[in-house]
Amino acid sequence: MSEEQKWLSEDEQRAWRALMAVVVLLPGALDTQLQRDSHLSNFEYGVLAMLSEAPDRTLRMSQLATLNDSSLSRLSHVARRLEERGSIIRRQCADDRRANIATLTDEGYALVKEAAPGHVARVRELIFDRLSPKQIGELEQIGDAIRSNLDPEKRMPTYVT
Repeated sequence: MSEEQKWLSEDEQRAWRALMAVVVLLPGALDTQLQRDSHLSNFEYGVLAMLSEAPDRTLRMSQLATLNDSSLSRLSHVARRLEERGSIIRRQCADDRRANIATLTDEGYALVKEAAPGHVARVRELIFDRLSPKQIGELEQIGDAIRSNLDPEKRMPTYVT
C-alpha cells in the first residue's frame, strides 16, 4: 500500500467501540429474554417474524436466509427444528424445483405473536427508553448510512409496512 494508513481518530475510535459493544451485547440480551419467555432463540424468532410479515406467510429459503443474515445451511438446521415444533412447513417451490420455500403455520404464527410483546418490551427497555425522540431519528439516519454501504442491493427491509 503506497498511501499511509489512515487510522481512526480518538472520536472515531470511541464511536467504533460503542458500536461494537452494541453489536456484541445486544443479540445475547435479546436471546436471553426470548429463551426465557418463549423458548426461542433470537435467530428462531427472526425467522418466524420474517415469515409472519411475508405474503401468505411464505418465503423462499434463500430469501429467508438473506433476511436473517444466515447461510442456507444454518437456516436449514433451524428450519428443521421449527418444523419439528410445528411452527413452519418446508416444501419444494412449485415454479422452481431447485428452490425450497418455508411457510409459517398457524401454530408458528401464534408462537411469534405470543413472543412479540415481550421481545418488543425488551427492545424498548434496552434501546428506545434510553433515547430522546431526536436521538431515535439520529439512530435511524446513522443506521441507514451504514446499511447503505453494507447492503447496496437493499436486500434488508428498512421498515415494516
